[in-house]
Amino acid sequence: MAVVELSNVGKRYPGAESLAVEDFNLTSEDGEFVVLVGPSGCGKTTTMRMIAGLEEHTEGAIKIGGRDVTGVAPKDRDIAMVFQSYALYPHMTVRDNMAFSLKLKKYAKSDIKKRVDDAAAVLGIEPLLDRKPRALSGGQRQRVALGRAIVRQPQVFLMDEPLSNLDAKLRVDMRAEIVKLHRKLGVTTFYVTHDQTEAMTMGQRIAVMKDGLVQQIDSPNTLYQHPANLFVAGFIGTPSMNFLTAEVSDNGQALSGPDFQLATDGPRRSVLADHGQTQVWAGIRPEHLHLSDSESADNRMQGQVEVVEPLGAMTMIQVLIGDTRVTAQIKPHQMVAMGDTVTLGCPSDKLYLFDKDSEMTLHGIDIGQSDAH
Repeated sequence: MAVVELSNVGKRYPGAESLAVEDFNLTSEDGEFVVLVGPSGCGKTTTMRMIAGLEEHTEGAIKIGGRDVTGVAPKDRDIAMVFQSYALYPHMTVRDNMAFSLKLKKYAKSDIKKRVDDAAAVLGIEPLLDRKPRALSGGQRQRVALGRAIVRQPQVFLMDEPLSNLDAKLRVDMRAEIVKLHRKLGVTTFYVTHDQTEAMTMGQRIAVMKDGLVQQIDSPNTLYQHPANLFVAGFIGTPSMNFLTAEVSDNGQALSGPDFQLATDGPRRSVLADHGQTQVWAGIRPEHLHLSDSESADNRMQGQVEVVEPLGAMTMIQVLIGDTRVTAQIKPHQMVAMGDTVTLGCPSDKLYLFDKDSEMTLHGIDIGQSDAH
């Protein structure tokens, strides 16, 4: 196990006008599970490849276990990487695939056998050791790829979107397996994904990235409850947070726009009064919206239902409020059809506020745990 330190790390590719990764700062805890998440092209895989030594960082410093690894070859960094494509040798058995790196390092045969057998037992793949990759399912191949990393007993595991080739159910099963494996082994792990659900369910801390820049590094709950800016608020959470351009009136007592009016509570009123701007972004999560039978309520938005998605335990509806499509989570017994005109309500203490220009969160308010409506 080891602490991984990234200090002002950056990467500029030859001929590029801007940095692919800029000013990345993060120090892991020993044995921590850190997730790098963001949309395609945000720099998360480049960051992981710099930790692995597969890409050279052009700015800053990277330390693994207190050792500066600048210029150190990947094989000498004491890391093990799990790739999206499994990268198994098709002509080798599972046992030989798992043992390959140990044979290269000339470990004793008895030691290699013990490590492979132990890893196979942890992953539940003992019956597969004499098979070749073509005889394995996708989930089995991914377990073999994990086993190949485990046998090396590295200081750090690096996982680059290892579940993206699996079907939806298998992804859920495998992410639970990886979390259990991490708890059992206690090895510092960096995990790259574009799937925020994976990030939220697996990471002890999550670094949210956009355009090569870290937007926020925090625990899953903190990212959800207290996003630093509009991007994080919209990226973390499924379905995404709704955003409305709102006019501030009555010294912060009300927010309004086409077909909606929202009253504010005391903390938000004070923040808006101090902010002093006439427009803000108002953010509302789908689970904080509910169907209202009152068109005169302080907090209401009215529009036409465009999409209805029954999901069993809940129903998601999309409602056109002015020019903005808003998603709301309602109870399955509430009958709504496409084309219906509905009124949605929202508690004042569930409103998120963001600066209209900088898109940064207006601080000084607290969003508690989600309420059921």
